[in-house]
Amino acid sequence: MSETAILINLLTLSCLVVTWFINRNKARQALVMAWRSFMKILPSILMVVVLIGLILGLATPERLSAWLNARSGWTGLLVTGLAGTILHIPSIIAFPLTGTLLKAGVAVGIIATFVTTLTMIGVVTLPLEIRELGKRFALLRNGLSFVAALLIGWLMGMIL
Repeated sequence: MSETAILINLLTLSCLVVTWFINRNKARQALVMAWRSFMKILPSILMVVVLIGLILGLATPERLSAWLNARSGWTGLLVTGLAGTILHIPSIIAFPLTGTLLKAGVAVGIIATFVTTLTMIGVVTLPLEIRELGKRFALLRNGLSFVAALLIGWLMGMIL
């Protein structure tokens, strides 16, 4: 555990202890709320662990870094851009996943493209966007966002 995490946990525990002595009912309520919040996000946390495990189990770090390295060029950017466009992954899952992929040797530009398309383009939400904003605008926005994501990934790969 990092020093920052330890510090945050100690600070939180200290605040809880102080609250316990000031008002036990509020401290209990806070603990109940914290437990309920934890139980709500637990499925997402477990999904992160399972998804990362599956990806690393099916595609070893060596394979991933071989397929999606800096030499994969525009092909790698297009593949991950399309994956990010199609997949509907919550950020709470996507960021730990991309951190693991980065440690496995996947190129920074590839990861930047994936995260950018994941957050900027929504094939799942496209019908709603077309209905609310119009077909021309929605398709133009998503198309330009895809091109921008490819350029961002390419630039990140060049810079880093």
